[in-house]
Amino acid sequence: MKQNKWMLLVGIAVLSSAIACGAKTPTSPASTALASGEAGASGETLKVGAPTPTSPIGGTQLQTATVVLTFTGVTGTYTAITPSYQLELRDAAGTLVANPTITTTSYTVTASLALDSTHTWRVRAVYQGANGPWSATATFKTQVAAFISGNTLYDPLSTGITVGTRNGSTTFVAGQGLKLNTQDSTVRYNLPTTLTSGQFSMLILGADEGGAGDKSKVFSMQEGSDDITTNDYRMTAELRGSQYATPGAVTCRIITGNNEDTSQIHDCTRVTLAFDSSRWYFWSFTWDTSSARLIVRRDNETGTIIYSQGVGFNHVYRPTPHTLWLGAPVGRAGNQDATIGGGPIYKNVYAGPSARPTFPALIERLFGGN
Repeated sequence: MKQNKWMLLVGIAVLSSAIACGAKTPTSPASTALASGEAGASGETLKVGAPTPTSPIGGTQLQTATVVLTFTGVTGTYTAITPSYQLELRDAAGTLVANPTITTTSYTVTASLALDSTHTWRVRAVYQGANGPWSATATFKTQVAAFISGNTLYDPLSTGITVGTRNGSTTFVAGQGLKLNTQDSTVRYNLPTTLTSGQFSMLILGADEGGAGDKSKVFSMQEGSDDITTNDYRMTAELRGSQYATPGAVTCRIITGNNEDTSQIHDCTRVTLAFDSSRWYFWSFTWDTSSARLIVRRDNETGTIIYSQGVGFNHVYRPTPHTLWLGAPVGRAGNQDATIGGGPIYKNVYAGPSARPTFPALIERLFGGN
């Protein structure tokens, strides 16, 4: 009997041991990072998916100088983590121009990028020294340096190029813009499509009451290329020069279809001002189908208004073809009534039906200018 009990106990012990040996050993949850020294097929050492670039992608050409790279974020495969992100931005030659590590899913590029040029970028998650897989590579093009399209003109001038036609003596001034050296100097722009409602605006340095001239012009518009003085669709923004009875007088004239019909000749109220030739001024002429206004501000687009006068009319301003000028061409009155003297410098020229765009500091940084 004792022998049977002993054999039963031995059998139970053997069975228990077999069951224990066949059981799986408990494990802790898998780590997000791969084992030390282990790398995935693309060199990743972090168990996460690849982020997805969302903008700019697909070769899109940007309309502003500000470049913001955005993408979708990721989390750990097995455990929730909040990774940082490493980006690579390369120029058309493949040179690395930015390589930031950030904690958000967007990045505003601070590096100066070549204009009208293809760039590529990609992004990956990083966490405690481990790297996730790179995203697919995205592409975009930086904004064009200048353009005329339809009824829109965009010409920074501070890049050392212009889409206009330079006439007379003109000089690009690095970091500033284009200088009209003499009273018969101009830049001509031909809009493919007539602009019947919109604005024509720019920044100007060095245009003041001391410049040579009489009824001098800062900028102007007309139909075609006839004598601007008697053009049926003349528009002139004027700063009277040193030969005028009251130098520094600012005014504008717009003719809406017939220069022989006094009801279609409209003059803004004349105001005499003192200008500082070392200061930038923002000049803007806006119009719609029944009114127009000339505004002059100190320093920039949001500076103090020193002139704001408008006129009303009952005939649409619709020059065809539509010609725009920096300065004004010499007409029947000669040089004294053409471009303002003194060598004004122009930059950030815009004409179009939409709100004036923000002109890029990025472009100006290429020349170290204002």
